[in-house]
Amino acid sequence: MKALLIVDVQYDFLPGGALAVPDGDKVIPVINKLQKEFPLIVATQDWHPENHGSFASMHEGKKPFDKTTLGGLDQILWPDHCVQGQKGAEIAKDIDMKAVEAVFRKGLDPEIDSYSGFFDNGKKKTTGLSDYLKGKGVKTVYVTGLAGDFCVSFTALDAISEGFETCLVEDATRPIDPDGFESMKKSITKKGGKIIQSEDI
Repeated sequence: MKALLIVDVQYDFLPGGALAVPDGDKVIPVINKLQKEFPLIVATQDWHPENHGSFASMHEGKKPFDKTTLGGLDQILWPDHCVQGQKGAEIAKDIDMKAVEAVFRKGLDPEIDSYSGFFDNGKKKTTGLSDYLKGKGVKTVYVTGLAGDFCVSFTALDAISEGFETCLVEDATRPIDPDGFESMKKSITKKGGKIIQSEDI
């Protein structure tokens, strides 16, 4: 069986949000159109406590996009975003959620960031997404959402490592940094994933 993964289509990643992805809203109609092709649809949601260590505001003298370490890993510092219970953390109302069976929240631990929908960045904790998909008999996942060069690509890489056939749907995502996205796409194809367009499905 195949599943559609909708990664982090939340207000803070859309135009006007705290960590807006350029043209991030353009993914919404593509994702909504794709849904009819899938028997299983799940979503992820960045869900940070307000004291999350990836926020530049938590580090004196640091500003967004500076670098530090968090949880023993290199860390880009971000503007405060997707704070639990705030508007920016909500999944965009224009995403059709009627067929979405489950939402997996990530980024809850203030001591480590979580780009992937499967694990935190140190692979210390799982979201339960892999077991859920395997329990449903899923063999192939199609990854969409925001942002292409971070949460979408890291979700795709972890899907590959978890044994799923993995396709990143390029026109159903947008990156923060196009050059970074090109590098991530190469990593995905090198590990056996595919980069496709929605019309290929």
